[in-house]
Amino acid sequence: MAFWDDDDEMSDEEYERERKEEKERVNNLPVVKKAKDLLNTIMAFIATVEDEEDTADLKSSLIGDVGLINAKIIGAEAGDLYTIRMENAVLIKVSAVNIKTTMFAFEMFEKGNPEYRDLIKNEIEEFRKIFVVWVATFDRTNDLVEDEWGIWNR
Repeated sequence: MAFWDDDDEMSDEEYERERKEEKERVNNLPVVKKAKDLLNTIMAFIATVEDEEDTADLKSSLIGDVGLINAKIIGAEAGDLYTIRMENAVLIKVSAVNIKTTMFAFEMFEKGNPEYRDLIKNEIEEFRKIFVVWVATFDRTNDLVEDEWGIWNR
């Protein structure tokens, strides 16, 4: 029985076991692991950036983007429907590109540890490769209705 199946007969113990198994499955996905690595690296980088007026927005942007990446991966896995997964994937991609662009801004302003800047750019590329593999696992047939915006229609 899948975690999300509607079964009134499920005991509390069964529900907790399945919930725990699903959480473990998601946490072990390569895309989740890499997103957590990226979060940790970005937080370490931000610690190397002095608090200045010209870096406040850049730091805030990094935190927002890496937080959104982590949240949307979990949302895509929880939603399971193709349209929901693809919507989350687009937001993840936009945030990853924003991080890469923000790192170029830090480089241009010569702010933060240069080794971390390079590491984050490399981690974004590694994340992109894992992300592509993850998105390829999305089941186009697992959806309720066609996208009324016409983006994900078959």
